Amino acid sequence: MPFLELGRKAERIMAEADALLMIRQEPTLRNRVLLTVLYGGGLRISDVCGLRWRDLTARDEAGQATVFGKDGKTRAVLLSAATWKGLLALRGEAPDNAPVFLSRKGGALDPNAVHRVVKAAAARAGLRSKVSAHWLLHAHASHSLDRGAPIHLVQATQGHASVATTGRYLHARPSESSARFLGA
Repeated sequence: MPFLELGRKAERIMAEADALLMIRQEPTLRNRVLLTVLYGGGLRISDVCGLRWRDLTARDEAGQATVFGKDGKTRAVLLSAATWKGLLALRGEAPDNAPVFLSRKGGALDPNAVHRVVKAAAARAGLRSKVSAHWLLHAHASHSLDRGAPIHLVQATQGHASVATTGRYLHARPSESSARFLGA
């Protein structure tokens, strides 16, 4: 991977505390759950915009989302108990076919609306204006790998075509180097 590309990817990796601050400071339930699903589920904007209640299934205290994502690939994404609880609070009496994230007009949120939610949450948290929903996707991969998630599991969760794509998140930390582990 060219050094310039590595630098750009490193610029788009948020600290875990920043991602959680964005979520915690979001005042509206829908937007807080949206941010949680983007980050905690590692979903793309298109994934959350297309998500319907019928795509969600309880799994013990947590849940699972069936995502119809990029390149027509279907994948199952496990959701934490906290994320699941937020989704249940959001649902109310919505029918199975209804979008999970509704716009003010009653249809599914569109990508522009999701961008606005993320930008507003980042501003509220005092983060750089460049923060985007895609940064939350990058953060999910990086933070999961940092916490010891197997790379193939992150690959499957995010729907990457190859483990090499996921592996980029292992190399995007300019403050880290294997040289720190050597005595020379």
